[in-house]
Amino acid sequence: MSETTHPNVRRVTDAADALGLAIEVRRFPEGTKTAADAAAAIGVEVGQIVKSLVFSVDGEVVMALVAGSNQLDERKLGAAAGGGKARRVDADVVREATGYPIGGVPPFGHATTLRVFVDPDLLAYDEVWAAAGTWNDVFGTAPGALVTATGGQVVDLRRD
Repeated sequence: MSETTHPNVRRVTDAADALGLAIEVRRFPEGTKTAADAAAAIGVEVGQIVKSLVFSVDGEVVMALVAGSNQLDERKLGAAAGGGKARRVDADVVREATGYPIGGVPPFGHATTLRVFVDPDLLAYDEVWAAAGTWNDVFGTAPGALVTATGGQVVDLRRD
């Protein structure tokens, strides 16, 4: 890693190392803020992009890892978390819970411990891509390795 590597990216790679997950971060100066932007930059299907979404369920902040081609069904996330309907949280809560800005939230290496729920549609791919701490940095990994690293619960989250 170079001296110009963003501190957030260093935190993500350190967290991956601690989880036994070997990742290689790729930088895209044009940005990967949305799933469509990321897929176009990387050259993969939108479904291979991992959206790391932060929600609150009955006051507990949780994370949903959703395929870029899917929309999250908040009721399904709430039920999976054992509570009522999931509700979006604001950017300050996202940063407080994860330590990262919206658009750059990785699936692990957070400031707090979050329960993670994983969209099974991600498992259809050999490789998926997730944010590595900034809007410009991403990494690819096998979806099964991502589930293991996050301790995520695979559960239907897709809005029909």
